Amino acid sequence: MRVLFATSEAAPLVKTGGLGDVAGALPAALAARGADVRVLLPGYRPVMAALAGTHHGAHHRADRGADRGAGTSARSRMQPGVTVPAHAGIPAACLLERRGPGDVPCYVIDCPALYDRDGGPYQDATGIDWRDNAMRFGLLSRVAALLGCASSPLDWRPEVVHCNDWQTGLAPAYLRYATDARAASVITIHNLAFQGIFPPGLLAPLGLPPASFTVGGLEYHGSISFLKAALAFADAITTVSPTYAREIQSEPLGFGLQGLLGQRADVLTGIQNGIDTGVWDPARDPHIVARYGPDSLDRKAANKRALQKRMGLAADAAVPLVAIVSRLTEQKGIDLVVEAARWIVGLPAQLVVVGTGAREYESAVQAVAARHPGRAAALIGFDEPLAHLVEAGADMFLMPSRFEPSGLNQMYSQRYGTPPVVHATGGLADSVVDCTPATLADGTATGFTFAAATGIALLDAVDRAVTAYRDPPTWRALQRNGMARDFSWSAAAARYVEIYARVARRA
Repeated sequence: MRVLFATSEAAPLVKTGGLGDVAGALPAALAARGADVRVLLPGYRPVMAALAGTHHGAHHRADRGADRGAGTSARSRMQPGVTVPAHAGIPAACLLERRGPGDVPCYVIDCPALYDRDGGPYQDATGIDWRDNAMRFGLLSRVAALLGCASSPLDWRPEVVHCNDWQTGLAPAYLRYATDARAASVITIHNLAFQGIFPPGLLAPLGLPPASFTVGGLEYHGSISFLKAALAFADAITTVSPTYAREIQSEPLGFGLQGLLGQRADVLTGIQNGIDTGVWDPARDPHIVARYGPDSLDRKAANKRALQKRMGLAADAAVPLVAIVSRLTEQKGIDLVVEAARWIVGLPAQLVVVGTGAREYESAVQAVAARHPGRAAALIGFDEPLAHLVEAGADMFLMPSRFEPSGLNQMYSQRYGTPPVVHATGGLADSVVDCTPATLADGTATGFTFAAATGIALLDAVDRAVTAYRDPPTWRALQRNGMARDFSWSAAAARYVEIYARVARRA
């Protein structure tokens, strides 16, 4: 099965959230199951720099592009490539082939006018969306569709174009209106809240026909919606957990698209994300103080001491340490943590918050730490090694998200013997089994869940966790249950391969 995996980010080359983790790991898992998968990624400045020293021969019908000179820039070292012609208002680009994450072949779109700039993939250094995002991701979508057509400049052609989130959402529309389309299309929704909404005047510059701008197409309240285009035209729709697939078919998590998703429920599938079990493995993690496994959990205590020292908390082994690493936003339930913080530390327990986000929440968690020195701590920012130490050093991990399509930290936590405390929504509900007498007895309990997104419900779940922590046999059983779960990408990759085969046959 030949699969083009089109994405706007892929760890470790470029990452802003869960999509980057998925795109960095899933293609390799697909390849391990026999798929001939290639990743398509914009040539942002850090991507060009990271891939400049790698090479994998490109196969194409057009002449190879000439080197741009003998300079030592990352872009010049990336040549040669193949030209992708301009389309309507979308500029021409050069398609380069290199080895990407997991040694999977990666096609990089070299278009300096759209991608060679400081800042992130979606926003400038001040956090403002790039004004030309429609054209930047219109190009990504257009190239993804072109490679699935008979007119592709490459000899290798995918049977399936797998799109991810709104940034690749126009690809199914381009395929639908192409006269020589050969590939089927799949769209994965990682977060329905972000839909890629742009003015209707961009329809012609994007090279889409007026017939596409309808209620049954990409028109959304008078604007263009990249994501709606994918939901309307893709041959299959997937989300990143089974529960989220159900939640988005109604308000409030349908975000205005619940009707369309309900109409297309027959092609909608929820597949729980996996995690990179090589990177997230307490037995081999280079970022933690003491490595350990299910039979050496006593060694976990050294990581707790290191985390307490790093965060300025009292070195008290008997007091449970509750931690959260998250974007500091309302969606992630940070306000609930702030609301419950003084009761959490009064249980007693210690509280660690690591993350960055809205200034009001950054200030709020810093104020919590200031009010409870030695018992609460906050670090504004993101530090990958610290994120690993938090998973290893915390006793329990907190995820009170109001909605969470998949979530990854709750799976990292179980792998690290750090039972998660989560709001029962989306992928959190699918991957954490609430600790009850029944689930303890049958060996399935892995954490603690709460049904209502309130500070009181959060505190009640943390209180249950602290009570269990004080019973060492119960806590050890809970830790080992979580560590025994298989959160690798293998099972998810198998489900995707099944979907690819089904839509390719129809195409």
